[in-house]
Amino acid sequence: MEILLIIVSAIFVNNIVLAQFLGICPYLGVSSKLSTATGMSAAVAFVITLATLVTYLLNQFLLVPHQLEFLQTIAFILVIAALVQMVEIVLKKISPALYQALGIFLPLITTNCAVLGVAITVVTKEFTLGEALIYAFATSLGYGLAMVLFAGLREHLALNDVPKAFKGIPIALITVGILALAFMGFAGIA
Repeated sequence: MEILLIIVSAIFVNNIVLAQFLGICPYLGVSSKLSTATGMSAAVAFVITLATLVTYLLNQFLLVPHQLEFLQTIAFILVIAALVQMVEIVLKKISPALYQALGIFLPLITTNCAVLGVAITVVTKEFTLGEALIYAFATSLGYGLAMVLFAGLREHLALNDVPKAFKGIPIALITVGILALAFMGFAGIA
């Protein structure tokens, strides 16, 4: 039951983007097309899950035993940066089209506070390794869900007649606000 609570909470109740407001830059920047939003969601899911695994092990077997917890943030950022570089190299080889479509936003995963936020949350909540990985993957699913929903809405908005003052980013921000309000409806579940 506790695992189900972690999953539902990470995806819907405490959505990393819509409730915690982490990872907004790539969320707004890459969500104009559904295809790039899906690719970015997959890349972020991979990085969040892998970064959580590596940072958890680093924390448990190096930082805590040697009383170096004060280095968590720096160590976690270095691990995330290295993992993003790895994802960038792999995407460039496997899917050049997606690599081009993501453009500048792929290196921005390095500074995506959602990745660091998940790694720090896992340590703060004292999850076991299994719970940490489930939380990380569920959080990345929540990120992907929010990203894909928002991309679909933005594609739909591009086809509609929006007043000139609201075209572009203003209507996108209003849409994100309404989407965040919709996700607040899940707050009573968990």
